[in-house]
Amino acid sequence: MHHMHISNISDYRANLVRAFAKKVVPTLKSIFGDKFDSLEDVKAIYSKGIPSSINSVMELSRDLIPLQMVKGLLSTQDQALINYRRPQVFEAEERAWKTDEEFARQALSGLNPMAIQCVQTFPPSSSLDADLYGPQQSSVTTDHIEKYLDGVSVEQAVEDKRLFVLDYYDAYMPYIERINKQSDELKMYASRTFFFLTDEGTLRAVAIELCLPHTSVSQAVRNVYTPAEQGEEGALWLLAKAHSRVNDSGYHQLISHWLRTHAVIEPFIIATHRQLSKMHPLHKLLLPHYFDTMDINQSARQILINADGVIESGFTPYRYAIELSSKAYKYWKLNEQGLPADLVKRGMAVPNSTAPHGLKLVIEDYPYAVDGLEIWSALKQWVSDYMSLYYKSDDSIKRDKEVQAWWTEIVNVGHADLKNESGWYQMESVEEAVEAITTIIWIASAHHAAVNFGQYAYGGYMPNLPTVSRRLIPEKHSFEHAQ
Repeated sequence: MHHMHISNISDYRANLVRAFAKKVVPTLKSIFGDKFDSLEDVKAIYSKGIPSSINSVMELSRDLIPLQMVKGLLSTQDQALINYRRPQVFEAEERAWKTDEEFARQALSGLNPMAIQCVQTFPPSSSLDADLYGPQQSSVTTDHIEKYLDGVSVEQAVEDKRLFVLDYYDAYMPYIERINKQSDELKMYASRTFFFLTDEGTLRAVAIELCLPHTSVSQAVRNVYTPAEQGEEGALWLLAKAHSRVNDSGYHQLISHWLRTHAVIEPFIIATHRQLSKMHPLHKLLLPHYFDTMDINQSARQILINADGVIESGFTPYRYAIELSSKAYKYWKLNEQGLPADLVKRGMAVPNSTAPHGLKLVIEDYPYAVDGLEIWSALKQWVSDYMSLYYKSDDSIKRDKEVQAWWTEIVNVGHADLKNESGWYQMESVEEAVEAITTIIWIASAHHAAVNFGQYAYGGYMPNLPTVSRRLIPEKHSFEHAQ
């Protein structure tokens, strides 16, 4: 029997994805164009089959697209229909996504649960140059939010760790002017979204700040919106939430997902194959967690993150999307990627030797942290037990030439841009090795699962998690606002 070489399998998979994108994506564009006319049109794609120009499933299979890739998307009738199943966020209650409760819940339980931070000082400030981008300090004041804090002062809320923020100001602001110059159909802000932890243990959105830099023709914009349900203020609040979600969806895809899982893990995979023999215990331990990553990354470089690919054409940063992701990499540190370290850094947990896993969560109903710490602890125990079979002392780690060569390549070659930065384990003790290896496995497994497998559940209904914003919110007293 003929066996296909592994490199040919990778090429085959990449060709399948390219063929699917070449055939199906243009079909979707021809049907929908660039816009929907109403929310009812959006809802219709889940309740009705949409006639397509693709004649049949078999036509796709002739183009080397396997049936399993299109099964459930296209009907088997002569006139193909594009069928979308109802996303979970839309399935139980069609209007739930619009509520403030669901908006706040998704900061903890949605597609990007590792971005929210506990506010340490109020108002928060940026580290960016004020001369280039405008005032560093947030324009959200006590007067804006105190009425939503159930009688608690802002000062007390900060002290009690009850005030939280999704702060995308520093990530987006250096690119906002360039992004907004690309097209009249692409406009975005850099946002800060504030939440309060209620006595019931749930989050409440209390303010959204949408920011633009000052330019040669305009002053810096720092618009603050607060919750409202009716009339003009209600409409403005809904628009502000949409812009906040656009920031969140872009950050999720470019940083939480692509950068912090797919991209950073690749040098570890390459070094594992180059420096650790297949018989080496660490090779055997790590290999299952690397499964298919290189194939997926190869395909991503050809149709997702390439110039004019899906990311550049489907997310508002457009041509600056990958540059934005690359800039964020400068601040990446391995010793901050494990879940306990990440939670502490964001102020979402504090060390506590008497608490489960040695951490006390600031928000008890935080599924990513609650479930994640169980997984982290199990992974770390497994790695520790496994390593103890082969390494009886710190010297045994230091003397393992393959491990030392592996780690040297990871730091000095794979992540060469950061080799002189802090955050690297030294691989000179069993304890350090266990922490490093647990972190690697966490990145490739649980962290990735959290940001990957909910993409259709939350993003399949676009109004819930929009990826593109086409208009800025009209300023008061402007012609657009009057309309």
